[in-house]
Amino acid sequence: MIEQTEIYSEQTVLVGLITREQNEQQAKEYLSELAFLAETAGAIPVKKFFQRLDYPHPKTFVGQGKLEEIKNYIIDNEEIGMIVFDDELTPAQLKNIEDALQIKVLDRTNLILDIFAKRAQTAHAKTQVELAQYQYLLPRLTRMWTHLERQRGGIGMRGPGEAQIETDRRIILTKISLLKEELKAIDKQKASQRKNRGKMVRVALVGYTNVGKSTMMNLLSKSDVFAENKLFATLDTTVRKVIIDNLPFLLTDTVGFIRKLPHHLVESFKSTLDEVREADLLIHVVDISHPNFEEQYEIVNKTLIDINKEEKPTIVVFNKTDAFTYTPKAEDDLTPLTKENISLEELEQTWMAKMHDNCIFISAKNRTNIEALRSLFYGKVKEIHITRFPYNDFLYQNYTEEDFE
Repeated sequence: MIEQTEIYSEQTVLVGLITREQNEQQAKEYLSELAFLAETAGAIPVKKFFQRLDYPHPKTFVGQGKLEEIKNYIIDNEEIGMIVFDDELTPAQLKNIEDALQIKVLDRTNLILDIFAKRAQTAHAKTQVELAQYQYLLPRLTRMWTHLERQRGGIGMRGPGEAQIETDRRIILTKISLLKEELKAIDKQKASQRKNRGKMVRVALVGYTNVGKSTMMNLLSKSDVFAENKLFATLDTTVRKVIIDNLPFLLTDTVGFIRKLPHHLVESFKSTLDEVREADLLIHVVDISHPNFEEQYEIVNKTLIDINKEEKPTIVVFNKTDAFTYTPKAEDDLTPLTKENISLEELEQTWMAKMHDNCIFISAKNRTNIEALRSLFYGKVKEIHITRFPYNDFLYQNYTEEDFE
């Protein structure tokens, strides 16, 4: 795997834009998420910069005035070691910003790739991340050789920097090809494992990152899947056999989604997402305590449509009710309700009326409403089970651990 960016405990500056497509409230929320990403990677966010532009500046992402403001802040605060932008920067933007600020520059994609590289545990996940890293690196090779720019071109004056870039490009292209072949072999193995699971009903946990999918997995399957209050705590797909009232099914914990999930990662994690494609039932877990849970809900739904065109039966589980807070309106306040002052009970009634018996509110951490969750799972799995085995009782099958990894 490509060596990870050394950003542990580095103080960092975050930069975001307020545009026509992204209002001020959204920009602040997105930069808060970027700060969480930076903390997950080990950095310490100390300052946020915003600029209002119709679209990112083609050369430096932000305007020259804002870039100068950021530069002065970095000069006045020598402990700052890195700056992170909340969008994917072009190779030219990365180079121009580094030249202007003389500091390490990362974009959102690079930061997410770094987190994935640190979190990957199995050979499968490591291969997927390494492929995404090389695909991200390939168009950005030029900026890695800026120290050789003094070499002048012209007839008979081909610089060693340019020659080295071409050599590195060929090496990376070869490496990408080898990694793709390696992933094809792993994909075939994974497909064979899924086939060996027979006709058992398959249930997949999906949702935004850090909504509590792994905690739910542990609760329902009595397993010990790694769970932590950080983004992308789980990268490796985990499958466990769960039995509720003598009815068995397979429960899969999948990697969390996020806004602007890098395209290279979506492509390289294809076999992981196949677990979602082949599931009979999706459990969409939502963090009800998050101020923008509705936007996260829509982002996941859009991603699911992108990776799986057919609609699947879905249960929406609103988790973290223990962390839900709101500010009740005064009795004489006649202004319309907003999401900041709607109670949990009102939200429950709204969503239950909208989705009928396909949603439930729980706290996996405090085990609140877990028995009702089990009953809901049982009913939905039984419906699928009966259509699959209409006449014969299900024969319990013995599976090796390899079938579920």
